[in-house]
Amino acid sequence: MIDRQTIDRILDAANIVDVVSEFVTLRKSGMNYKGLCPFHDDTTPSFYVSPSRNICKCFSCGKGGTPVSFIMEHEQMTYPEALRWLAAKYHIEIHERELTSEEQQAESERESMYIVNEWAAGYFEDTLRNTADGVAYGMQYFRSRGIRDDIMRRFRLGYSLPQRDALSRAAQEKGYKAEFLLKTGLCYSVQGHPSLADRFAGRVIFPWIGMSGKVVAFGGRKLDQATKGVQQKYVNSPDSEIYHKEQQLYGIYQAKKQIAKENCVYMVEGYTDVISMHQCGLENVVANSGTALSLHQIRMLHRLTQNIVLIYDGDEAGIHAALRGTDMLLAEGMNVRVLLLPDGDDPDSFARKHTAQDFRQYIADHQTDFIVFKTRLLLKDVSDPVKRSEAVGSIVRSIAVIKDQILRDTYIHECAEQTGVAEQTLISSMNRIIYADKQKATPQEQLAQTTQAPQTATRRQATYQMRGQVESRQADIERLLIENVVRHGEEVIMKDLEDESTGEKVCLTVAQYISYDLGLDGLTLSNPLYNTILQEATDHSGEPDFNASRYFTHHSNIEVAQLAATLSMENVKLAKSLEMNIKENTLRDRIIHLVLDFRMEYVKQQLRSLQQKLKEVQSDVDQMMQVMGQIKQLQEIRNVLAHRLGSDVFAN
Repeated sequence: MIDRQTIDRILDAANIVDVVSEFVTLRKSGMNYKGLCPFHDDTTPSFYVSPSRNICKCFSCGKGGTPVSFIMEHEQMTYPEALRWLAAKYHIEIHERELTSEEQQAESERESMYIVNEWAAGYFEDTLRNTADGVAYGMQYFRSRGIRDDIMRRFRLGYSLPQRDALSRAAQEKGYKAEFLLKTGLCYSVQGHPSLADRFAGRVIFPWIGMSGKVVAFGGRKLDQATKGVQQKYVNSPDSEIYHKEQQLYGIYQAKKQIAKENCVYMVEGYTDVISMHQCGLENVVANSGTALSLHQIRMLHRLTQNIVLIYDGDEAGIHAALRGTDMLLAEGMNVRVLLLPDGDDPDSFARKHTAQDFRQYIADHQTDFIVFKTRLLLKDVSDPVKRSEAVGSIVRSIAVIKDQILRDTYIHECAEQTGVAEQTLISSMNRIIYADKQKATPQEQLAQTTQAPQTATRRQATYQMRGQVESRQADIERLLIENVVRHGEEVIMKDLEDESTGEKVCLTVAQYISYDLGLDGLTLSNPLYNTILQEATDHSGEPDFNASRYFTHHSNIEVAQLAATLSMENVKLAKSLEMNIKENTLRDRIIHLVLDFRMEYVKQQLRSLQQKLKEVQSDVDQMMQVMGQIKQLQEIRNVLAHRLGSDVFAN
């Protein structure tokens, strides 16, 4: 691990203008710089860089941050990788803390495996281009698939000689240990044979390159003339310390920048599908190589985009593949669309016959929302009532996993129109599924899943309008609270308060006051990221050198760093003379007022829920009386809050 002192040196040395200038052409604009945003197709300069704050921000797409978070986002690096990138740029020697003997051994083994894989990738590439067999068989195969030389180099395609121990002998002659040839899966041992056997002998090679650019594994394919009677046309590296198939996506390294830029990813099945689409001009494409999507893979993609288009063959196998793993995508908040290609075509063959523009147009014209796709597919030519009921149940289950309530309600309405089943029946079925899933969940998961049931169709429009206004105001208040935590979290706003338990005099910072006040009634912010920031600011407020703005804009969590940078950059376009000069009492008054506003909105929401409940229990007098009592208590609290907000709320 990089020690704290070295991290501080890197952060102090990193200049936002220097860093951004490596990727964006900047020109001076007053006290700042501006240029075309590298994160979206920008036509007018909307990307601002502030040397004084050492942060950047796009006022169109919202992305930006500190030098570290900019590199993390632009190069799709982890926090330690971005620190190392900056250290290399500024010639800072990295000092890492001393690892335990067990950590040293594990780290050494992992690094050795990466080194062996990197050598093997180069060996396979060299064999493809500079040996007679490589040119005659490997190169011929790739060219028969229409793959250009530049694309072969981009994906580091290679060839493994047919001799069973060619790679193992070459590796050991170079000094690489047999132990790591076995651990990476490049070779395997055969009982009765002293030498190792090459796993990929006689195959063309497709290296798997991880998000950080390291070679983690390989896939090998038997050549066409050798596949007759062969059960395993493709062979992949086995799981190892550095490779787990369910955690990797083929092509992610080559695609990551374009995915983030276009805010969309195309998912296909095979290596050649990815390669042909790249060559066609569609670079935001990855493959899951025929396996069901895992949660890790989905979250890896969600870091880059929430929009995914599943592109499969139009045959039965392609349709089946389109249905796998989609509920997990929906549950993780991904917007899922499906594209089935014409019969006889897969993404590889289709890409070779069309230009990028034609392919994009075909996607735009023929992609289908997944729920609509599933509804049409499962109900096509189905007349049997039992099978129809099962199909509708499957569709409703997919809708139930979607977290966005408005989107769920929209799909339920669409499903009712497509199936002819009453909307209220579908809502009841969906709510039973949601309730059953919540019962199985942990308390934390239950809290995250808590939602209101969809409204009936006749009340939908009015409900959406009211809900949007309520959620918007609540979100605005929470954002203002966190903005003040990020900008002023360490500043003291309450002095000489008496601790009721000890009688001692205490002082509270902005973060501590907000956390304390909300904690009195067990209230939390609705955004988990906000809660993280508030908790960390509260925990660190007692530290003498803690500065909330610096701490959060340099946070190792890129989402926290980006949010903090956004909140810090709000007034970046203003001249210094126009910025508000915040005095201590003004800051204190604002925080108290915001907390009261938050409490008022919470009480109003509770009142709305109780008033709705009152309508539902009109047939039960006891319950009516109980709910009316709760409403009365909340109305009294609301009146007190209204009085404080409308009068001298700043009195000590």
